[in-house]
Amino acid sequence: MKSRSLTLNAVFAAGVAVLWLLPADVVGQDRPRSNTPAANGAAAPRRTPWGDPDLQGIWTNTTTTPLERLPEASTKDVLTEEERQTLAQKVAERLDQDKPPARSGTVVPYNEFWYERGTLTNRTSLITDPPDGKIPPFTAAAETRWQEQLDARKQHPADSWLDRSAYDRCISRGMPGTMLPGFYNHNYEIVQAPGYVAILVEMIHDTRVIPLDGRPHLNGTIGQWLGDPRGHWEGNTLVVETTNFNDRMFERGAATGFGAGVRLIERLTRTGADDLDYQFTVDAPATFTRPWTVRTPMARTDGPLFEYACHEGNYAMRGILAGARAAEKAAEQTAGKQPR
Repeated sequence: MKSRSLTLNAVFAAGVAVLWLLPADVVGQDRPRSNTPAANGAAAPRRTPWGDPDLQGIWTNTTTTPLERLPEASTKDVLTEEERQTLAQKVAERLDQDKPPARSGTVVPYNEFWYERGTLTNRTSLITDPPDGKIPPFTAAAETRWQEQLDARKQHPADSWLDRSAYDRCISRGMPGTMLPGFYNHNYEIVQAPGYVAILVEMIHDTRVIPLDGRPHLNGTIGQWLGDPRGHWEGNTLVVETTNFNDRMFERGAATGFGAGVRLIERLTRTGADDLDYQFTVDAPATFTRPWTVRTPMARTDGPLFEYACHEGNYAMRGILAGARAAEKAAEQTAGKQPR
């Protein structure tokens, strides 16, 4: 599904920008950061010409630190540098897609060339709350929905393209998945204009346009793939509250989204010329037994981004559907040969 070309044309609410963008491989350490750098003797935060904190630039959150706590970390939430280096090597070996598969016939989606791994930070998970570094359990109603969805996928994995996820179909990763690292293309360009912040996402070339003018959220009956964001400044931190998600993505992990009824609170703070602190909290009482928080710091990277022509290059979908039809035909032929 990964397809790249050398140009990207993006239209923002503030105007038209022709962007030449390039992801860089970033090896990051999770360092303590303050939301008020000037108070610690650092330079005053950058400002836009109209006076807002300046978050603009191209950023990457590439890392092999997983969303949920590494099994080798036990109950530790932070590693020493020696522990980090040792575990980083083990994780790199575990993720390596160039090694032979464990079982013959196993499908390997890409070789290692295509991944942008980065390395571990000193944290053992991107989740900072709950303290165990795990996504909280589903509520009873959400668990029932999840099990029914799993059963449906087992019985009807590819009757049509509608049986595949929105991500398989190159529609969107949804939120908060759009803002999480994992494999490749986890690069973002932030552009600002008076009253707006826009975040161009390299993966599936989503663009999030965030108004800052205090307007109310959309009518509650209107659901969107990436929700309806509204932003405001708290000191040097951009706080974004997003509601109005549609109900077309519902997953257990955070690679995509969690259906409707989610309230997502994000906080973005520039902590240095090359550092952006990014955190979000998922508040979804109908889905999870408690809110939970993720922190995935970003590092500045040189451009340009690449166009991610996911839909145009989505040969996987054709292969999935063709494979399902071939399996059905083979099963019919086998059944026809059975003695009655």
